[in-house]
Amino acid sequence: MVRELERVRHTSQFPETAPAAYPVFFRTYSRRTKGGRETWSQVCDRTIGGLIKVGKLTPEEAALIDRMQRQIKAFPSGRWLWVGGTPWLEKPENFSGGYNCTSTNVTDWRAFGLMMNLAMMGCGTGAVLEPKYINQLPPIRNHLIVAVEGEIGSTPVEERREETEVKVEGSNVYIRVGDSRKGWVKSYQTILELSSDEQFPGEVQVSIDLSDVRAVGELLEGFGGVANPVKLPGLYERCSSTLNKAIGRQLNSVECCLLIDEAAVVVVAGNVRRSAGMRQGASSDELFANAKANLWQQDAEGNWRIDPERDALRMANHTLVFHHKPTEKECIEAVQKQYYSGEGAIMWAGEAVARTNIDILHTPAQKKDFLEAYQRGTAKEWLQQHFPDLPDEELEHRLARYGLNPCGEILMSDGHCNLSEIHLNQIDPHNYKEQEEAFTAGALSVAALLHHKFLEERYQKSRELDPIVGVSFTGLFDFFVSAFGVDWLRWWQEGRPETKTGIKFKQQEQEYLTRWKEMVHRVIWEYCDRHNLKRPNRCTTLQPAGTKSLLTNASPGWHPPKAQRFIRRITFAKNDPVALACIDYGYSIVPAQSDKDENGNLLNNPFDRRCAEWLVEIPVEVPWANLPGASEIDISKFSALAQMDFYLQVQRYWTTHNTSATIEFTVGDIETLGRRIYEAIQNDEGYISAALLARFEDHQSFPRLPFEPISKEQYNLLVKEVLIRRKVDDFNLALSHYDAGYSAEAGPAGCDSDKCMFPEQKTLS
Repeated sequence: MVRELERVRHTSQFPETAPAAYPVFFRTYSRRTKGGRETWSQVCDRTIGGLIKVGKLTPEEAALIDRMQRQIKAFPSGRWLWVGGTPWLEKPENFSGGYNCTSTNVTDWRAFGLMMNLAMMGCGTGAVLEPKYINQLPPIRNHLIVAVEGEIGSTPVEERREETEVKVEGSNVYIRVGDSRKGWVKSYQTILELSSDEQFPGEVQVSIDLSDVRAVGELLEGFGGVANPVKLPGLYERCSSTLNKAIGRQLNSVECCLLIDEAAVVVVAGNVRRSAGMRQGASSDELFANAKANLWQQDAEGNWRIDPERDALRMANHTLVFHHKPTEKECIEAVQKQYYSGEGAIMWAGEAVARTNIDILHTPAQKKDFLEAYQRGTAKEWLQQHFPDLPDEELEHRLARYGLNPCGEILMSDGHCNLSEIHLNQIDPHNYKEQEEAFTAGALSVAALLHHKFLEERYQKSRELDPIVGVSFTGLFDFFVSAFGVDWLRWWQEGRPETKTGIKFKQQEQEYLTRWKEMVHRVIWEYCDRHNLKRPNRCTTLQPAGTKSLLTNASPGWHPPKAQRFIRRITFAKNDPVALACIDYGYSIVPAQSDKDENGNLLNNPFDRRCAEWLVEIPVEVPWANLPGASEIDISKFSALAQMDFYLQVQRYWTTHNTSATIEFTVGDIETLGRRIYEAIQNDEGYISAALLARFEDHQSFPRLPFEPISKEQYNLLVKEVLIRRKVDDFNLALSHYDAGYSAEAGPAGCDSDKCMFPEQKTLS
């Protein structure tokens, strides 16, 4: 096998047309070793070796995955690029760390602890907070008085305890926090449990000792990265404050959000971890729907500030779950709300549940009949009537499969989903063999992790009932420009109308999408049959594809690029060696959105002592920007309805989960887009959920967004300035000047998308 791998091994570098590739690769996917940071070749060795081991791959399967990854045509998940093939991930208690996507139904205090544990491993955490779940939480009865003591890092290394110790003496509770992921999680979950513990008379004095917790900057063995517990002391006070406000009743959905998100704030402190979240609430929950209204505010001088009591809510996106088809008025109002707040996205659960039961809803007629029953509120009865042999546990699970991961592309219930990604911008549209090889490699890499068995019962039970995987792609827009030429762009500019030419384009798009979907399902099902694994009933999805797309400069997912030329801003910890190398390489830096003064105003000086994160600014040009005629097309003017049309095309013919979508729209699009969403749901066109992002025509915008469109003249000027500032032409050499003694952050976000940093949706970094 080794000889075969060596025979097909390629030494492809990242494309010269991907200026953000090396900064992103070294920031996000390259681990520190005793010999220095991993090269791309070493990352391939580690991750492919890990897939071979866990997936029991044949030499032929391994060789194909190896060739496609080294040629940057097919990638495993971002999580796997970071931890795949490490001894840390071979331990069952760490299996979750190999997955980008999770969702948990919040029914007990343990669910909160599980989500903090997942976030600390870099997983994206979805949480379903509908009344039927959170009403199972115990009522809050005890007033917590929390005192934090013990200086972090004060206990000598050899005397530190990894396990959290809890001692109860009357109404006094002593918590000594262990120096481990498990220790942090137990201390957090214990605070929640104390709030409802009936052994106390109504008030609890809680002393929390942090002296065993390792200090800022100390290395984290196994998972990688460095410790940064700067936000940990405040976690207990912030959580107790939220809990104390609910004494005498159960928590509401927003209070649940705050408790989950406060833990996420601790996890992402100083960008040592990156995290992502999705919170799903009932469509009738007005408190949840308005939780993030006016979260960001701007004063008369133009300074931006964020409401400090709700700051933690930036950690996640909020989506409203509809179990009935929303009215036209509800759809328009939801679109209007998203224009002004970025929140209130509609999810139609009926379509989600129908898709996740495709293994028993075999025909369009069956699906239609089921959706009508779901709309009437009789879906359970319909399933019982048509499938009387379904066990009750499986029946309930099938009806609950509308939980979303942070970017909304995976459908599950108490589950995990592994991802892979095909970079279509690296593939010839007319080379069908190359396409089949790339999609086969992507299918095999996700199927491999189906061998995992989870220690947590709720997650393992979900794996047994509903094993799922998600093969995705990025650069679809670039692929179709390459396949169809500038005429396809002109058709987009016209709004993708149903003309003779338009119908032909749609037929060609459909052929590609359908062919790829059939390839993926065939490969995964054949693999599962050979290994005696239960077949997943849905295998294809489309993630937003933010970070990995930068390795090849692909337009993310299905989306058109922001513009033909733009400034791309990438988040780093302050003084991160990769960021310092970027400065020497000529790129400029500014403070991140998270850097604010004592009044909540954004900082402007990246070297301000209060600044903790940097944004590196990189001028980028899409590969086809200089095609004859392309410069005449303004991508930023593509209509919301045209975007919606393309999204639904992908949703119908490729995606069997959900398609992560961010549709940009102007104030004038509100009613037409609202009606189009209403029609798509009413007509069962496959719509489940999509994010909407306001496009301000008068140049109003939130500050320091990941993308800033620029003209060709601005692009050329910025590139010239980068070259003038550049001190060294070799990025690796620039990095080596700063890398000694520093350990990089711990891998990519659970949601592989810097779209998540839009403050009107969710800010992660």
